[in-house]
Amino acid sequence: MSAPTQAPEVRDDTEHPEAAGYRARRTLPLRVEAMRQLRRRRTLLMGGVLAALPFILIIAFAIGGTPDGEDGGGGRGGGRINLMDVATESAANFAATSLFVSAGFLLVVPVALFCGDTVASEASWSSLRYLLAAPVPRVRLLWSKLVVALGFSLAAMVLLPLVALVAGTAAYGWGPLKLPTGGALAAGDTVPRLAIVVAFIFVSQLVTAGLAFWLSTKTDAPLGAVGGAVGLTIVGNVLDAVTALGSWRDFLPAHWQFAWADALQPQLEWGGMIKGTAVSVTYALILFALAFRGFSRKDIVS
Repeated sequence: MSAPTQAPEVRDDTEHPEAAGYRARRTLPLRVEAMRQLRRRRTLLMGGVLAALPFILIIAFAIGGTPDGEDGGGGRGGGRINLMDVATESAANFAATSLFVSAGFLLVVPVALFCGDTVASEASWSSLRYLLAAPVPRVRLLWSKLVVALGFSLAAMVLLPLVALVAGTAAYGWGPLKLPTGGALAAGDTVPRLAIVVAFIFVSQLVTAGLAFWLSTKTDAPLGAVGGAVGLTIVGNVLDAVTALGSWRDFLPAHWQFAWADALQPQLEWGGMIKGTAVSVTYALILFALAFRGFSRKDIVS
């Protein structure tokens, strides 16, 4: 009599549901996503535009003569200082002026572009489903793309004042940051103050980043996500100009976009920047949460 056949061993996959060697946190590394985005033409084009702006301003000042501003700008801090009047006094003044003329709109564009194009472009190329089939978990995919998009947005904001400082030093020399209200900041204090300005501008643009990223997860059209974020940001600026709204404007991120002017005072003031940061971060966290929640339940067909 033959020995009874031994029943085949049944493997319990509930204990080890993942394939051998698979680690979700290792999928779509940040360096891979960063290199993919860095090689894209729109990234190089945006970097070129921001790097060229200081030189365009230098040429404009050389042609037009001494700058003569009429108003310090809109929003919180507008009218308190007029950086255009002292733009050519030193490299620090020139860098601050470059940030001033670009913070209201130009710096909105790279944030909307990097954050709004990142997911929608994958959907438009029909490559999003293949990324998820790799398999890249949805949360991991969004997290990698968001971190890289915010990193490129911050790099864009740092690039502009850095180029402006170098170009301004060559054109106007290095020196203290002269204030149109009188007085000046010592040359050693200008770089830390400009760093505070850049940091606040980045935080204030988190709302645009959140809008663009959320729209990017809702549409397959990158231009729609980017344009929608820019358009809604413009609407916020328009609403802030409606003085009839009174104290309601305090809840608009656009109302605090120039609060960084308080960092260019003899005595550093934090009040406006703290309020602006609180408003921007609150809106941004809500929008990022909506993006992750909606994408986790979305049927990916592209």
